[in-house]
Amino acid sequence: MSRAVGLALFLGGWELASRARWLDPFLFPPPSGVGWVVYELVRSGQVWPHFRVTVTEALAGLVLGTGTGALFGLVCAGFRPLAQVVEPAMALLNAIPRVILAPVFVIWLGIGMASKVALSFLLVMVVMFFATYTGIREVDGRLVERVRTLGGGRREVVREVYVPSVTAWVASGLKVAVGFAFTGAVVGEFVASSQGLGYLLSFAQSTYNASLTLALIALVVGVILLLFWAFGSLERWWLRWKPEYRSRQAHPRALPRTVRPAEQVP
Repeated sequence: MSRAVGLALFLGGWELASRARWLDPFLFPPPSGVGWVVYELVRSGQVWPHFRVTVTEALAGLVLGTGTGALFGLVCAGFRPLAQVVEPAMALLNAIPRVILAPVFVIWLGIGMASKVALSFLLVMVVMFFATYTGIREVDGRLVERVRTLGGGRREVVREVYVPSVTAWVASGLKVAVGFAFTGAVVGEFVASSQGLGYLLSFAQSTYNASLTLALIALVVGVILLLFWAFGSLERWWLRWKPEYRSRQAHPRALPRTVRPAEQVP
């Protein structure tokens, strides 16, 4: 409730300042004007072809990056010599702003969808690699020994110890990866493309159309928030066996916010 009140006050103050010309309406159009542009884009259907392209690129990068990153993380966690080679490379990729590779992908793959999918894939793959790799490496060895002491074999150890640990990290990592997937798609389109929301953003910037720019940003943020909520609901359902999730469902307002594994990913 407090967030909604804060947002309403911010937008109301912005609207008042713009209409009173305390802010230049050309550079800071009122929220009502931005909302009208969003409505016109949706009503006229002009935005839908570009919207479909961006969503397709982002989801393709998300699926490919999640699968590849999880596979690399799984293999490296189980094969230490390979991890000694792959982990430093992933750490280097994670340390640099990976969006700077967008021009390189455009040169290599052209201005079509392939270069945008490649950038989204790279952003997501690094996140999911560390989520999977860390989820396996952080398993408490004492838990493994206890399962083995009770007569559990390799299958029981994997099912009862490793799978729950990795599931928690991967579920939280997916929420982070969704935003990265759309970042890769939009930034790639902004650099060079002939379609997509990033292309429209580049056009709006080149014409100094602040209303269109903010309207497109609002659309992208809205889609990301919707997917973030969907993956958050999936995470709560997926990890419903964990005590903290059961307690949160029983007393949703009684528990303080806890740090999620994804927020600890390097």
